[in-house]
Amino acid sequence: MHNYFQLINRRILIQLVFVGVLQFVNAQKLYFPPLSNTANWDTLSPESLGWCSQEIDALNDYLNQQDTKGFIVLKNGKIVLEKYFGTFSKDSVWYWASAGKTITSFLVGKAQEEKFLTLDAPTSSYIGAGWTACTAEQEKNITIRHQLTMTTGLNDAVKDNHCTLDTCLTYLAQPGTRWAYHNAPYTLLEKVLSSATKKPINTYTNEKLKQKTGITGSWIYNGYDNVFYSKARGMARFGLLMQNNCVWNLDTLLNDTVYLDQMIQTSQAHNLSYGYLWWLNGKNSYMAPTLQTVFKGSYAPAAPSDMFAALGKNGQILSISKSLGLVVVRMGNQVNSGEVPMQLCNKIWEKLQAAMCEKVEINELNLAKENVFGYINTLGTELILTLPSDENNEIEIWNAMGQVLQQSHNVSKIDISKLTDGLYFLVVKQGGKVLKQKFRKF
Repeated sequence: MHNYFQLINRRILIQLVFVGVLQFVNAQKLYFPPLSNTANWDTLSPESLGWCSQEIDALNDYLNQQDTKGFIVLKNGKIVLEKYFGTFSKDSVWYWASAGKTITSFLVGKAQEEKFLTLDAPTSSYIGAGWTACTAEQEKNITIRHQLTMTTGLNDAVKDNHCTLDTCLTYLAQPGTRWAYHNAPYTLLEKVLSSATKKPINTYTNEKLKQKTGITGSWIYNGYDNVFYSKARGMARFGLLMQNNCVWNLDTLLNDTVYLDQMIQTSQAHNLSYGYLWWLNGKNSYMAPTLQTVFKGSYAPAAPSDMFAALGKNGQILSISKSLGLVVVRMGNQVNSGEVPMQLCNKIWEKLQAAMCEKVEINELNLAKENVFGYINTLGTELILTLPSDENNEIEIWNAMGQVLQQSHNVSKIDISKLTDGLYFLVVKQGGKVLKQKFRKF
């Protein structure tokens, strides 16, 4: 029985360490900036993580070419990269466009948790009958869940699919039978929230999100659309909250773990890359706004498969990878990016991966497949290995530049207490075979 549990623990820990990131350790060491926006936000130097300065310069050049205003990368909550362009600064305010849909997603989940609404209730039960041009029977079949998943069945090909007037909301298909990026039904979720909670959207956002995270910003109407505006660091704070499963430091803002899981998982059968107003990476296919085409593969193949993102017009991007412990924020203009800047998101990740020096020049073998298991103890002081007993194993620790820092022979524990936080390589030489695997110390 002892050996059984030892094997189970080993398999769990190898996933935590050698997929690329120690999620368990990350969770213990996430940093949360002070709620006061005048206080300092802790930073990490890219050099301490083994990142490549030349590639960071190339990333900044690309961002500048794309008319970026502000760009931030957090690593476990700390700022690694923060760059502003032109007259834009950390105190400048910018619009989120459709990236703000994800705040609405959070608020709907909170309202359901507080029993103000239920996802499968008809939208008309909160905002009244006649909010569409559909028949009464057609309209009552549209639920809040359909609004969250872009599956209302309302015609998105009308002259202005942002128009929230009843005359603009016409029947096309049975709710749930098609996915279409339709802004108007989404926008009306604000009316649902205000009606259900008996509070204006800015008041509810302030109470449930802003006060608890230090986000500054507000919803402002622009035509039919209600758009969230904030500083770049405000978007980064929301990303950090989502990275930590809606827990800010020790304060759980959304206790409904079922809703939280649904929010960032495939929400319907038509567009596998769409959750509750979040865009999901790593799926087998995706759809794009205005099209009914299903494209094969991920929309951002350069990004980690677990990445999920808030995407808005003109290149507003909040991108999160729990496995890498990263939050990526991009605000600015890119008029050719369309309603959802998928290509820009992918290109930024491509440049960021290069900046992180993630490309390995030699053949990289998976240690787990070669019966070499390892994990870092919870104190971050030792690298624990299980090596094949019948092999002559030479073990080395390399830094990100490929320099050998430590050498040992057939040991089960390696002292890494003196290593600074950052990217390293575990190299195991077995005869003529060289096994090489990245790991990070935090």
